[in-house]
Amino acid sequence: MSIPRRIGVLTGGGDCPGLNAVLRAVTKDALFHGIEVCGIEDGFLGLIENRIRPLDYESVSGILTVGGTILGTSNKANPRAFPTSTDADGNPVFEDLSDRCMAHIEQHGLDALVCIGGDGTMTGAHPFTEAGVSVIGVPKTIDNDVFGTDLTFGHLTAVDTATEAIDRLHSTALSHHRAMVVELMGRNAGWIALSAGIASGSDVILLPEMPFSYAAIAEAVERRRQRGARATIVAVAEGARPAGGAQVVRDVDPLSPDPIRLGGIARQVAAEIEARTSVEARHVVLGHLQRGGTPCAEDRVLCTRFGHHATTLLREGRSNRMVALVGNQVTDVDIRTPAGRQRTIPPDEPLLDVARAVYTSFGVPG
Repeated sequence: MSIPRRIGVLTGGGDCPGLNAVLRAVTKDALFHGIEVCGIEDGFLGLIENRIRPLDYESVSGILTVGGTILGTSNKANPRAFPTSTDADGNPVFEDLSDRCMAHIEQHGLDALVCIGGDGTMTGAHPFTEAGVSVIGVPKTIDNDVFGTDLTFGHLTAVDTATEAIDRLHSTALSHHRAMVVELMGRNAGWIALSAGIASGSDVILLPEMPFSYAAIAEAVERRRQRGARATIVAVAEGARPAGGAQVVRDVDPLSPDPIRLGGIARQVAAEIEARTSVEARHVVLGHLQRGGTPCAEDRVLCTRFGHHATTLLREGRSNRMVALVGNQVTDVDIRTPAGRQRTIPPDEPLLDVARAVYTSFGVPG
């Protein structure tokens, strides 16, 4: 394939630290090599609504350390299934607007797209790859659950944020001799809870990949109390569930490609601790705090590496690839790789043994 003369870049899905850092790297690298860049606002929604504007050197200067995305994003704009109306019962009616997006791509003379997002964004790019548009994906999510890459940008910053928050809870937990249950994001993957739990010295870590027992959690809390511990910290992933039970669903958004919103497990765990032990318990939900703020140094470097590799792929005439980190090497995989799959914590993950070695409980018997 020929080298593109003009590319479009978008940020899709949920926001996370580092989006602007990737936008900066892609734009500056492309401009350096004589490639024009257009920013597509609010992810695929900008393609649907034809909100596309030029990006120049000044547009992306000074944004490396800024959280969020200067282009905006949307996690409700699947081009192949976009809600355009409602039926008689008030249910959304979805239409395939891929042709409208293609018309806007042609109108602006875009030879290629750089789509920055998670598995949903990679899947949303399929209509354009099938139509012959060169597409490069850059994997993003604080959850670190995109299949095909060992690490997504935004995750390390989210772990830093969660760790600092849990650190602050230690003092109040110690003062009142309480168990503090902290709910962390991650959907069906427990990477944030595992890493932040280890980094903060949490005593119990509950993961979606390891269904837990309330009795085992209570035993761990009571055992610590009997040894003289003044507090217990429990880090729980939002997707964690008791053995034989279901995940706690906060609400359902029918307009979203990922309609299930998890949340509420920390409240349940805290209530069970109080019911089963003599320890007072409180719960805290960090929520979107984990998505915000300036990216940490490691994420800034990773974002710049990812952005450079994305533009390099385009200059090499390659298409339909997703940038990936394998080991410590930036490489790329087929952009279809993440579709319908999630990178969850495997049973042989070394960090699990690390946590066990410092007497961390995963809330499972034995």
